[in-house]
Amino acid sequence: MSQPEKTIDILLVEDSESDAELTLLALKKGKLQNTVNHVKDGEEALRYLRREGEFEDVLRPDLILLDLNMPRVDGREVLRQIGDDESLKVIPVVVLTTSSHDKDILESYGLAANSYIVKPVDLNSFFDIVKQISNFWVKVVALPPKLD
Repeated sequence: MSQPEKTIDILLVEDSESDAELTLLALKKGKLQNTVNHVKDGEEALRYLRREGEFEDVLRPDLILLDLNMPRVDGREVLRQIGDDESLKVIPVVVLTTSSHDKDILESYGLAANSYIVKPVDLNSFFDIVKQISNFWVKVVALPPKLD
């Protein structure tokens, strides 16, 4: 007998509206039971993760999809602050960005990113990658339990 599919809460941190819409569409096309919340920059992401202001009643996400190059607070600083917070650093972070620079890849892993994925330009490839991310984190990986 197959197990019911688990639902995970994903925080999408993406400043590009078109990239955010494509990611949300790709997650929906994957037909996995995910709840996705979208914030537009690192400053909002940190308020969301700390449940400050308008985010005081949100659940902590099971997974973070993080763009690197954003205004105000970039993805590197978000990774840095997540790593400095005992209650946040257990949340897996997938960097999903356009940058393929070795420096960005090394720095992201050095800041404890769980994976680093360069967004493909081809739409079908992008959809396939997002589906694979979702499948892996929903069906394969044992995620940390929610503590709150």
